[in-house]
Amino acid sequence: MSYVALSGLSAAQLDLNTTSNNIANANTFGFKESRAEFGDVYSNSLFTHAKTTPGQGVQAAVVAQQFHEGSSVYTNNPMDLRIGGTGFFAVAKDRLTPTTNELTRNGAFHLNKDNYMVTANDEYLLGYQVNKDTGDVLSYEPSPINIPKEFGKPKQTSNIDVGVNLPASGDLKDPTLFDYSDPETYNRSTSSTIYDSMGQSYKLTTYYLKDQTQPNTWQTFYTVTDSAGEKPLNIVGGDATAPTGHVGHTMKFNNDGTLASLNNGQNIVSEALGAGANPVELNGADINQTLSFGLDSATQFAAPFELTKFDEDGATTGFLTKVDFDENGSVLGTYSNGENIVLGRVSLVRVANEQGLDKKGGTQWDSTQFSGAKVWGESNKGSFGTISSGTLEQSNIDMTQELVDLISAQRNFQANSRSLEVHNQTQQNILQIR
Repeated sequence: MSYVALSGLSAAQLDLNTTSNNIANANTFGFKESRAEFGDVYSNSLFTHAKTTPGQGVQAAVVAQQFHEGSSVYTNNPMDLRIGGTGFFAVAKDRLTPTTNELTRNGAFHLNKDNYMVTANDEYLLGYQVNKDTGDVLSYEPSPINIPKEFGKPKQTSNIDVGVNLPASGDLKDPTLFDYSDPETYNRSTSSTIYDSMGQSYKLTTYYLKDQTQPNTWQTFYTVTDSAGEKPLNIVGGDATAPTGHVGHTMKFNNDGTLASLNNGQNIVSEALGAGANPVELNGADINQTLSFGLDSATQFAAPFELTKFDEDGATTGFLTKVDFDENGSVLGTYSNGENIVLGRVSLVRVANEQGLDKKGGTQWDSTQFSGAKVWGESNKGSFGTISSGTLEQSNIDMTQELVDLISAQRNFQANSRSLEVHNQTQQNILQIR
């Protein structure tokens, strides 16, 4: 009888410890509740009768974790990730050995000093490399996810393609009086940014004026502004000349408003822009930095002046300004130079038997022969689940049920204590018989 009571005390204590651990981790992200499961102890032999043999007590069978999903808590951090489904994140302690990794449902990640995504314990979140053009996964070989602080080398401007409507009813101007510093000598102007070979930016301004000497004709002149101020860009071979010697393009339009002809000469700036960079020259053929300015989409309709298209291929070095994740788990980096880059994809892992996972602490598990091998995949495909950004999975603890279980375990402990006390009292009574 004493052994039965002692085994009951031990089981009740295990139940109390399990329930207390659940309550303690109620606010641990990604935590999965545990449940103590027990089995009876029954033994007999050739010299016992099964019908009259009492049980020998209770034994702990397993402390099983329950992997149903917890509720969501929404945050303002895009690096807080939640898996909706049965998948796990994979994290590695060593960046150089990602094949040695563990699983977790805790998606609270941040960037370390080297811009790798890591957990609170500095374990590296694993992901896949992707094709930057198509966004498809190149290989399901996991590696730590790195988000570069900078992206892209400076790219000098080579091509500008502009679509503009020049109003047919525009005021007539004398091209020989053009002066870019006098707004009365032209109709409209547009500005764009160009970059030299070192990524330094400059303002390129295009001036439009309707020629009073020729019908359906517009003249365009260009200037560039650097640290020394605004200066003219002169067309070699152009046929629009201002008194200052500023030479530009001539555009002639058909009666239906479409472009009939465009005099494309070469526009050359007389001095380099920036220290050590190649000079910026417009439509130059024999220089290191060529800038092609296309106005082939220009129109002259009875409509207001409107810039309908502007494409420019130059860029400066971009610095990381924002990180986002889509439902496919793709890491999207936004940079100050306007580049939006797919930097990788978060890997997800599942196993055949979650109950067979080995608990490692820190809301992490590892696969075993009982769980089955890790199966690698990605968000939104198969049974791996879907990744949500800006939200975390809370523990799946039901506090009300845990408190009820705690009271039940306590009563069980008290009952077994009373059983042991009764057994002790019975032995004393027997010893006192005379």
